[in-house]
Amino acid sequence: MKQRTALVLLPGLLCDAALWTPQIEALADVADSTVADTARHDDVGALAAAVLDGAPARFALAALSMGGYVAFEILRRAPERVTRVALFGTSARPDTPEQTRRRRLLVELGRSGRFRGVTPRLLPTLIHTDRLDDADLVRTVTEMAERVGRAAFERQQRAIMNRPDSRPGLAAVRVPALVAVGMQDALTPPALSAEIAAGIAGARFVPIGDCGHLSSLERPAAVSALLRAWLSNSG
Repeated sequence: MKQRTALVLLPGLLCDAALWTPQIEALADVADSTVADTARHDDVGALAAAVLDGAPARFALAALSMGGYVAFEILRRAPERVTRVALFGTSARPDTPEQTRRRRLLVELGRSGRFRGVTPRLLPTLIHTDRLDDADLVRTVTEMAERVGRAAFERQQRAIMNRPDSRPGLAAVRVPALVAVGMQDALTPPALSAEIAAGIAGARFVPIGDCGHLSSLERPAAVSALLRAWLSNSG
């Protein structure tokens, strides 16, 4: 029996293990999956260190959105431990001043008692507008945010605001890399993923059609198929 690959999965902002449940189930025959906590610290370095402390000696690494920022830090700190990397809907760039300003406003709203997780107003930035009537998907997204909660949201926002520019390190990535993004991703537009793929030698860039930001939940079969090919050395 072929040994399963150790796979570490990194969720995004206001997301938990539910973000990757479809892939964990679909890849159970080829991957021994673990979902890391991306909400326990307010610094990407501390988050990366915690992931490395709990991970196997060598592992495949897949990340979505904020998880990608942590993945870049892991690749800087311990490139020899990562056998391959898959990045979904993320960016190698640091925050712009405007993005940081908006994040600080959201943190202040939370501190004033007005944290509401993912509201109907925010959903169009997270999922394709054609899926706003998908009750199961909407419930999954909103319940994740409720579980993560206000305090962890603040920690995540601080980590995101202070993350470094990862573009200079892209050329140093020497493992098989998959970079994918929803074609209708409003939070991290496809150009940002294309930039990452262009910076990593041999990276495979895959735009996912009819898909917003949360591709692992919106197009679970497509994402699972991409990961299966990536794990098998054919993608």
